[in-house]
Amino acid sequence: MREKLLKLSRKQKTLTMLVVDLLIVWLALFGAFYLRLGYKDFVPQYFNSFYISGLLASVISLPVFFYLGLYRALLRYMGQHVSFIILRASFLSFLMLSVAITLLEIPVPRSVPVLYWLLSALLLGVSRYGVRFWLRGFRLRDILFAPIKLPQAKSHELRGQPVAVYGAGEAGNQLVEALEHSRAFRPVAFIDDDVRLRGRTIAGCRVFAPDALDRLILQTGAQEVLLAVPSASRQRRREIVRHLETFGLPIKTMPGIQDLASGRARVQEIMEVDIGDVLSRDEVAPIAELVEQDIVDQVVMVTGAGGSIGSEMARQALVRKPKMLVLLEHSEFNLYTIDQELQGTIRTLRLDIPVISVLGSINDPVRLLDVMNTYQVETLYHAAAYKHVPLVQYNVSQGLRNNVMGTLYTAQAAILAGVKQFVLISTDKAVRPTNVMGASKRLAEMVLQALSNEQEIRLFQPELFGSTPGTVIANNTRFTMVRFGNVLGSSGSVIPLFREQIRTGGPVTVTHPEINRYFMTIPEAAQLVIQAGAMGQGGDVFVLDMGDPVKIVDLAKRMISLSGLSLKDEFHPDGDIEIRFSGLRPGEKLYEELLIGDNVEGTIHPRISRAFEELLAWEQLKVVLSEMAESLKEHRYSITRELLLRYVNGYAPSSKVVDWLYRHPGRRAVEDEVS
Repeated sequence: MREKLLKLSRKQKTLTMLVVDLLIVWLALFGAFYLRLGYKDFVPQYFNSFYISGLLASVISLPVFFYLGLYRALLRYMGQHVSFIILRASFLSFLMLSVAITLLEIPVPRSVPVLYWLLSALLLGVSRYGVRFWLRGFRLRDILFAPIKLPQAKSHELRGQPVAVYGAGEAGNQLVEALEHSRAFRPVAFIDDDVRLRGRTIAGCRVFAPDALDRLILQTGAQEVLLAVPSASRQRRREIVRHLETFGLPIKTMPGIQDLASGRARVQEIMEVDIGDVLSRDEVAPIAELVEQDIVDQVVMVTGAGGSIGSEMARQALVRKPKMLVLLEHSEFNLYTIDQELQGTIRTLRLDIPVISVLGSINDPVRLLDVMNTYQVETLYHAAAYKHVPLVQYNVSQGLRNNVMGTLYTAQAAILAGVKQFVLISTDKAVRPTNVMGASKRLAEMVLQALSNEQEIRLFQPELFGSTPGTVIANNTRFTMVRFGNVLGSSGSVIPLFREQIRTGGPVTVTHPEINRYFMTIPEAAQLVIQAGAMGQGGDVFVLDMGDPVKIVDLAKRMISLSGLSLKDEFHPDGDIEIRFSGLRPGEKLYEELLIGDNVEGTIHPRISRAFEELLAWEQLKVVLSEMAESLKEHRYSITRELLLRYVNGYAPSSKVVDWLYRHPGRRAVEDEVS
C-alpha cells in the first residue's frame, strides 16, 4: 500500500489529498453541529442547514487550501511550517464560511463556524502528520503512542547564512532538518532536477529548477549552495558543480554516502566541495575476489597508518573484515586520530575486529619484527614514507633513510616473520626522477624487486634483527609495488594549501604556469592498491590509470571559482584572488610520468597495468646500499648523488645539492654543488 501511494503521479497524489480534505471538511462541519446541538436537535432541526453549509464549506475551503500551498508540500518531507499554513487556511475558510452563512441567512448557531475552524485545523494537521510518518516507515502504534520530542525554542530573528540545498530527496531533507538547529546556515530553497518537484514546497523551502538559480537568488537571497546528493555518481556531481560555478556562489557539500554509512561523518557536517567532484572520473566497481583475497579473515598490517594513504588503507581493510588490523605509526597524534575513527566505525557497523595501534618507526628493525611475529601478520601494506619533494630535497639523509632503508628493514622483517603478501605504495615520481624523493622511491622499488628474485637471502645488516651474518633465510614473501600519482587532499597535496590561501584572501601560489600533475581520489587509490596487490606474483610493478593530467593553474582557478570568488588578473583587475607564479622548486618536474619504459601489459582490471622495469641482483644491491649508508652518515651527499645517478635508471637531478646540513657553514665541503 505504502509503495503504491509513493509511485502515484503528482496529479494522482494531489487528487487523493483533495478527496481526503473534502471528507475532512464535511466531518469537521458534522462534528461542529453535533458538539453544539447534540444528535437530538441536530438531525430534525438543522440537517438542511448542515447540508447547505457543507456545500459552501467545500466550495470555499478547497480553493483556499490550494491557494495557500497546502498541496505543494510533500507529505514525506513536510516540516513544522505546514502547521502554520494549516492554521491560516482553516481560519480563512472559517471567516469566508461565516460571511457566506450570514449573507445567505442560513440558520446556523454562531458557535458552529468556530467549532468547524478548530476541528478542521485539528483534522487537517493530524491527517497530514500521520500520513507523513506512515510514508516514512513508521507503524500505526509508533505514530499514536511514541513519545513526542518537543522542538527547542528558537529565536525570532533569522539566524545563519541563507543557503540553497541542491537535492530535494531524503538526504536534502535530512540536511535541512539538521540545519534547523544550526547557527551557521539557514535553508531558504531547494534546487532539484526532478521536474515533478518544481514549484512544490518541501520542509518550508520552495523547489527551483537548476536553470532558475538567478530567480532563486533574487527571491530568497541565498548566498551559498549546499550539495545534498551523496549517492550521485562523480560524473553527475561534476556536471552539477560546473553548472553551479557559473552563478558565482560558494559551493559546499554534505558528506558522501559511504562516510555517512560508516559513521565517519554526520549529515550536518558541511564541508568544502570535494575538488575530486570536478577533476576525477567515476570509479570502476572493484573486483570482489581481488578486494577480499588478501584481507578477509587475515591479519592485516598497515605502516604509516596515520597518513592520508595509510589511514584510507586501514579504513578499507577494516570494512572488509580482516581477522585483525595492526596499525604502525610514528606520530602519536596521527595514530590516536585514526584509532578513534576506526573504533567509531566498529561501533557503528557492529564489527568484532581487534585494532592494534602500535607506536613505532620503520627504521626500528627490532620493533618491526616484534610486531609482525607477535600478531602473525599475513598481509602488509607499506604506506610509511616521506613524500614532500622540497622537504626531502633539503633533508637528503632522512628521506633516503626513511624511504629506502625503512622499506628495506620492513621487507626483511616481513621475510623473517613469514608475512605472505607485502605491498609497497610507490609514486609516479619514481619514474625518471629529478629529485631525491622520487629517486628514493625508485630505489625502494628496486629493493623489493631484488628480494623477489631470491628464494633464499642473506640479510642486509643482519645484526639489527638479532641474526648472525651470513645466515641464509628462506624467502616466502610475495612483494608487490603499486605506482600512482598525486591523491586529492593528501597531506602533500596542493589542495589544502590552495584552500588555506583562498581562505586568507590570497594570493594562490603556483610554481609554474605549465606544471601539471595526475590526480586521483584517496579512496579510489587505496581500493586499486588492494586489488593490484592481490594480482601480484612477486616483484610486480603495477601502475594505476590516473586519467588525464591536470594543469595546476587550472586547478587553482577552479578552487577560486568553487569558493564563490573571482580571479584577479590583468583582464580582471577588480577580482578577488590573484594567482602568483613562484618558480620551480629544487627537484621539481613540470610533467610526471608513470612508466620508465614501454614494457607494460594490461591486467584483468581496466585501470591497473603491469610494468616490467630493470633491476639489480640482491647481492649487488646490498653493496650499493652499504655505500649509500656510509655517504649519508658522513653527509657526503655528492657521493650519494653519484650512487643514485649510477644505479637509479633515468635519475636526472634538476638542482644542485641543497641539503640543510650539507650546506651548513660548519660542515667541511667535499667537491660538490654538482648541477
